[in-house]
Amino acid sequence: MRKLTLSGHGEGDEEMVERGTANTKMKEKNKVTSKSINRRLIDWRGVRGKGQGAGKSGSNSSSDQPVAMAVHLRLSAGRSKFEFQVKKNFANFSPKWAAVRCSDSAPSRRRYTITLLPGDGIGPEIVSVAKNVLELAGSIEGIEFGFKEMPIGGAALDVAGVPLPEETLSVAKESDAVLLGAIGGYKWDNNEKQLKPETGLLQLRAGLKVFANLRPATVLPQLVDASTLKKEVAEGVDLMVVRELTGGIYFGRPRGFTTNDNGEKTGFNTEVYSSSEVDRIARVGFETARKRHGKLCSVDKANVLEASMLWRERVTEISSEYPDVELTHMYVDNAAMQLLRYPKQFDTIVTNNIFGDILSDEASMITGSIGMLPSASLGESGPGLFEPIHGSAPDIAGQDKANPLATVLSVAMLLRYGLGEGKAAERIETAVLETLNKGFRTGDIYSAGNKLVGCKEMGEQVLKAVDSRVQC
Repeated sequence: MRKLTLSGHGEGDEEMVERGTANTKMKEKNKVTSKSINRRLIDWRGVRGKGQGAGKSGSNSSSDQPVAMAVHLRLSAGRSKFEFQVKKNFANFSPKWAAVRCSDSAPSRRRYTITLLPGDGIGPEIVSVAKNVLELAGSIEGIEFGFKEMPIGGAALDVAGVPLPEETLSVAKESDAVLLGAIGGYKWDNNEKQLKPETGLLQLRAGLKVFANLRPATVLPQLVDASTLKKEVAEGVDLMVVRELTGGIYFGRPRGFTTNDNGEKTGFNTEVYSSSEVDRIARVGFETARKRHGKLCSVDKANVLEASMLWRERVTEISSEYPDVELTHMYVDNAAMQLLRYPKQFDTIVTNNIFGDILSDEASMITGSIGMLPSASLGESGPGLFEPIHGSAPDIAGQDKANPLATVLSVAMLLRYGLGEGKAAERIETAVLETLNKGFRTGDIYSAGNKLVGCKEMGEQVLKAVDSRVQC
């Protein structure tokens, strides 16, 4: 059995932010530092070459190497090497920065190519906001972006007749990172399976070979009252769902329709996993838990499903490589109940594709709104896929009601986990928290005493918060 070993890479990863003076620390009890979003998350890092951050489209010299994928499993003849670096917690972080780089002291500019996939429904609205935030934060930190916008989902069906055109996938593969808005809508609900917008997303994940989906769920103090659970249940929740993304019932074969012996039409799917597929996602789960509270809960249905029996067997076997991590197993139906009964018992959850899809959406409502949660989908190499976990919300599309913050925070994950640009990511996350601290809320997280705003104004407020941190 090959064992994964740890190593860290990249310069400037230890300290992500310039700290302010002690007398500017937050005093309000309900305010929260940037640690609340990134607390104990793994800062996955790829290997950098001499260019130290130059993207594919903007290396500084012929010797520069592009930033590798955020989760980089480099397979050698003798072992697998899982490279990552842990992001420091930001205890006592000041809401005001003492100083930031101005134009005369900015570092040499780095350039990255980002593929934008706005998709359907509210996708174009939220991606537009996130793009603006990304550009501003990048410009302040000496980063330039080139954007290529491509169709996917229903939008692609309308213009190309397929949910994922070959050109879209090709452009995505050649970029440094991919930002997705949302896909799907009533218009295409009755399409055949291969012509549904969701098929395009599955094909994109498979094409990019992103197998590990990280979905944080943290209850922010500002939004604890927006949770559907009692305050004493929701307060302090901070968990991570590690979801296997390219296997299981969503991709298993055989699948399709047939007729049974009684002449009835039947539909069937296959839940299938190989040992190697389970092993690699299990290791991601263990590594994640190791850098959080050291507790990993593997969720399966091993009392009924053979695929889950293999899952539990392999996760248990891999646990011998991580004696410092406490492993527990839980059936998925019980896990769904426990997430509502006592969510604080969970630190890191690792599970298969369909269970992770469902449980992470459930966990999102504990935080107050699915519109607040970002995600990162990472693979062995190549660009990562970053997207909010919510859907396309066609019922509010085009009405300026969407919450763009999950997409904005997905951009922060893109910067940190996809490009290794921690300072720019921290700038965005802090701006989001500052905007919430000022009381701005979209409808999904609104409560009395706050200011109700639309998608565009929420984006403008985040931009102001990003820009306000420049002091020359």
